[in-house]
Amino acid sequence: MKASLHLLAGITLLLGSHRGTHDAAVAEPTPPAAFAKANVRFEQNATDGDMEVVFEVKTRAGGLNRLSITSPDGRTVVDFTAPDTSTLGMRQFIFESPEPKDVKSLQAAYPEGEYLFNGTTASGARLQGKSTLRHDLPATVSFVRPSAGSRGVAIKNLQITWTPVKEVAAYIVYIEQDELDVHVTAQITGTAVAFEVPDGFLAPATEYTLGIGTVSVEGNISYVETSFTTAGTE
Repeated sequence: MKASLHLLAGITLLLGSHRGTHDAAVAEPTPPAAFAKANVRFEQNATDGDMEVVFEVKTRAGGLNRLSITSPDGRTVVDFTAPDTSTLGMRQFIFESPEPKDVKSLQAAYPEGEYLFNGTTASGARLQGKSTLRHDLPATVSFVRPSAGSRGVAIKNLQITWTPVKEVAAYIVYIEQDELDVHVTAQITGTAVAFEVPDGFLAPATEYTLGIGTVSVEGNISYVETSFTTAGTE
């Protein structure tokens, strides 16, 4: 009798061990974490007549060894693989499409709808995100001060102003000078109509490129550009 009890106890222990192994095997995988940034948008430079699609991807920590972006019609539009895990992957991406003059071909290549982002970090963590692309672009501003092509612009206390555009989420203002390798960019609220240029940024007797972008609530951007030349002396 005692031998039989020992045998039953052994069987019970064996069954318990087997059940635990089975439970671990069917455990649900850890769900993917979210990207720090995963979006797609339409951009146009209305001055040059250029339009493109822009994808931005960024992780919260660690680099991606794999990244794929799938369009609403199921096509893979981005497919990145790091050649070796020793590179630690890439943490941030900005992909820009070509800028065809035929807008319809760009819209056909990148249809409206939800784009799916999937990634795997060098440590094996999975990331996932989604972003909705719309083709509608916001209206553009008109330059007020300085006006397009202005000369003799003061280098101090300069305030950039523009005409307001209804129902925009934000404005992007940038000033750049390639030869001096300087630029300033600011994103400000959609209710603003002015930007103060930091004193000390502008040099005398120098031509600068000025651009102002309108950002729609969907994230699409319409830019206009002009140039201005500063006065020869303060």
